[in-house]
Amino acid sequence: MGRLFNQMTRGKKKLFAVSALMVMGGLLLLPIFLSVSAVASGGGAPAGGPPPDVVAAQKAGEEGEAEKVEMGRDIYYKTEGPAIGEGAPVTADNETFYPRYNFESRVLLWVANQQHLYYGSFVLAVPIFCMCIEFAGMVSKDKAMAKKYDQLAYDFIKISLTAYSLTAILGGILIFTFLTLYPAFFGYLSSIFRPVMHIYALTFVAESATLYIYYYGWDKMREGVLKWVHLSMSVILNVIGTVLMFLANSWIAFMMSPAGVDEQGRYLGNIWHVIHTALWNPLNVHRILGNMAFGGGVVAAYAAYRFLSSKTDEERAHYDWMGYIAMSLGVAFLIPLPFAGYWLMREVYAYRQQMGITLMGGLLAWLFIIQATMIGILFLTTNYYLWQALGRMTGGERFQRYIKYLVFILVVGLLVFITPHTIVMSPAELKAMGGQQHPVLGNYGVMSAKNGGINAIIMTTILSFIWYQRGNRVPTVSWAKFGNIFMGCFFVIAQLNNVWLACYGYFIPANVRIGLSVPQVAGTLSCLLLMTPLNLAMLKNGRQLGPIRWGQIPPRSQYAIIMLATAFTWMMGLMGYIRSSVRLFWHVNEVMRDNSPWAYTHTIGFAANVISFNVLFFWISIMFVFWLGTLGAKKIPVPSPAGQPVPSPQSATGH
Repeated sequence: MGRLFNQMTRGKKKLFAVSALMVMGGLLLLPIFLSVSAVASGGGAPAGGPPPDVVAAQKAGEEGEAEKVEMGRDIYYKTEGPAIGEGAPVTADNETFYPRYNFESRVLLWVANQQHLYYGSFVLAVPIFCMCIEFAGMVSKDKAMAKKYDQLAYDFIKISLTAYSLTAILGGILIFTFLTLYPAFFGYLSSIFRPVMHIYALTFVAESATLYIYYYGWDKMREGVLKWVHLSMSVILNVIGTVLMFLANSWIAFMMSPAGVDEQGRYLGNIWHVIHTALWNPLNVHRILGNMAFGGGVVAAYAAYRFLSSKTDEERAHYDWMGYIAMSLGVAFLIPLPFAGYWLMREVYAYRQQMGITLMGGLLAWLFIIQATMIGILFLTTNYYLWQALGRMTGGERFQRYIKYLVFILVVGLLVFITPHTIVMSPAELKAMGGQQHPVLGNYGVMSAKNGGINAIIMTTILSFIWYQRGNRVPTVSWAKFGNIFMGCFFVIAQLNNVWLACYGYFIPANVRIGLSVPQVAGTLSCLLLMTPLNLAMLKNGRQLGPIRWGQIPPRSQYAIIMLATAFTWMMGLMGYIRSSVRLFWHVNEVMRDNSPWAYTHTIGFAANVISFNVLFFWISIMFVFWLGTLGAKKIPVPSPAGQPVPSPQSATGH
């Protein structure tokens, strides 16, 4: 087979790779395509044929009887359709609807759900990292670094394989928890999403098959055109994983903003309306960015732990390099994450204004202050790591004297970002303060000011990363001076525009003020999408001041990475609690009421304790997964060209 590939021309090899990819993808996705026909046609018929009432109505029509199928009106799309099946069950506080142990059932479900989401996020993110790292190795001209990238990607997917098994186990535990503790609610939800659940199961089978072929076929597909086929399989794996996440998000979005049902909760025969609710798209974007940033943080924390426990310089260099790559990938998705969060909150307001007020200015307002604090910690820690990383590069010291100015911008932006406008208070607190708004601080808590604060933080982070890219390199292009002046002016103008819009928001009505977020975000994204590529273009073929001394970085930088990953894990748990709590006493918002004895909002202290327990349990279990990944780890020998030593990570100068 290898001799046959060598005889092929480059064009034939590409054609073969594309053909193999299409055949493999078609075989893996064939069961899904066969089942999608039901969805395309409305998906109204549950497995096993239409419901008995619809069958009876059809027979009556054929026999000329006057019986008609009852119609219902979609509560969101306002379209009419046949009311299929029963409406949402009316529950009562008894063992029939809410079986229980001598413990709060909601907390048990909370823990099971959160652990499944943590691992699901991790196994979604890691294959995407593997795809990026494997591609970087394939296009690298340095054969030694290409081998290192390939081995790194292999190590990541090996860890993901163990985590994938745990994700499936936790998913089974979650389903059993629903069935045993919330049978009426789970029965109603599964009756609505029955076609989707079948597709979800088939998609999970396709993902499992792809993952195992991708992992166990690594050695057989290391060279030539088969390597491109192997990389293409990672693309298929990530597409399937993303589809799985989108399907799972449709259940969450339906609970928050139901569609495709009438006021009684009866399914109206259009499964696309049930899936495509008002909050489905923003929830998809927000979660995929959050999952990627979370996965990068977890892998970086693992590398930091191995760095701190390493005994040799070679090990420290390797895990320093691994941590930097994982950190870079995670931060790349962390930067746009606040924008996705604002879009989600804007869509919440558009769907139900009262729901948005409950989130941002009512019962859950204090939780968003905690969330803003955690976001500030994430960006401060990211900048701190980048500043520490400058110390491993010759020439990086020339940027150290400017760091104090960046610290000032970050701190001021964070203080503005976490300042509340209105908060929930007791009558005594209202009387002492003279109203719901603080007489001084309340003036600084408007949304345009908060947007200005977070955008200032993000632009500062982008600037820190650009400085890191220049740590040991100097531009040598003919237009370097003009480029430096242009970049400096661009950042200054973008920051001034951001501050001006933040201040201008005080002088316009609230319904106009919210629109200022668009030009503020546009300025920040311009810095990210224009200045970063421009900086890379200026550094192309630039003069190197010295090598990157991998492993020669202060240990406190690794503690910063661990803090970053822990903070992000805690914030993910917090946001999951906020998303569930906004439904208040509804299983499905305004359709199925929660009549259990736990249909109330927990105190902030209790919620924080459960979130912290989830974080601790996840990190203990994921460290066990990492330990399993080290067992039987094999080292792939890197062949050295004749007369040349294999380059060590310390001598690698690539970013």
